[in-house]
Amino acid sequence: MIDIKSYDLTELEEEIISIGEKKFRAKQLYEWMHVRMARDFDEMTNLSKEFREKCKERYTYTSLQAIRVQESAIDGTRKFLFELADGNVVESVWMKYKFGNSVCISSQVGCRMGCRFCASTLDGLERCLLPSEMLDQIYAITRITGERVSNVVVMGTGEPMDNYENLLKFITLLTDKNGLNISQRNITVSTCGIVPRMRQLADEKLQITLALSLHATTDEKRRRLMPIANKYNLRELMETCAYYFDKTGRRITFEYSLVGGVNDTKEDAEQLIELVKPLHCHVNLIPVNPIEERDFVESGKHEVQEFKNKLEKNKINVTIRREMGRDIDGACGQLRRRHKCEV
Repeated sequence: MIDIKSYDLTELEEEIISIGEKKFRAKQLYEWMHVRMARDFDEMTNLSKEFREKCKERYTYTSLQAIRVQESAIDGTRKFLFELADGNVVESVWMKYKFGNSVCISSQVGCRMGCRFCASTLDGLERCLLPSEMLDQIYAITRITGERVSNVVVMGTGEPMDNYENLLKFITLLTDKNGLNISQRNITVSTCGIVPRMRQLADEKLQITLALSLHATTDEKRRRLMPIANKYNLRELMETCAYYFDKTGRRITFEYSLVGGVNDTKEDAEQLIELVKPLHCHVNLIPVNPIEERDFVESGKHEVQEFKNKLEKNKINVTIRREMGRDIDGACGQLRRRHKCEV
């Protein structure tokens, strides 16, 4: 059966015509799916019952079910556990900021990248998410909260560049003027550094923000934290980041998790400056978030501030990321594939 919510409007028009229906039905169906965010065909009340029944027989309709919602007592962040049609689950996070509401979505069920400080990769990769499954995390959260989402970050479970074609289709649908019409500039996609896909994305010349999980300033140290570093070294990564800026005009964001005693020294700061100063970039410093399966500890507040000060003195744009939802395991590196059973 056809995953109808992953079709763009042109594809949908061709499909609807092919089954003997008028072209305008496609626009109606598209609006129900991507503007009104209908949960099923039965909610599409201006479509005839006959047409709706035909759709049910021919198409699958992605509609994620929230089986658990947690709310942070600290900052009101909400974490959603969604069940997929095949019984797998993914997590998404809704964060409220002064500039609007941001949703962090997952791109895969699990992850195979193996980064040492991340809970999302502990059980490996089960499968990639479809564009419709990525979209419906946003749609379901919008329905539940009753509030519009203005910013989307693809930083939940999974490596987006490991699901490249579905990621591109997701971005196309999300930014379509006939759908939610979210600006490309309000979308951030993270990667641990799959160089060929980063270059491919640069050639698409999108206006999204690319965030590279850097986390170390030498190849040796990065290899200990991130297995992907065994394939692509820092020189290749920095050259690719420069290529991305040259093609898109969009500065790179470097994500740098500060791990106490591992990558937060004065020397690390100096090496980071040397790496990123030639580039148009922004650095996000992230005190590493605890996960029970690892013994990494976050850097102390003094060390974090000193690290930030050193970068600023060298005219590098830097922020210390405000971690949202840490008390519900909703912060960076804390999302996981498996639903932890309550005792």
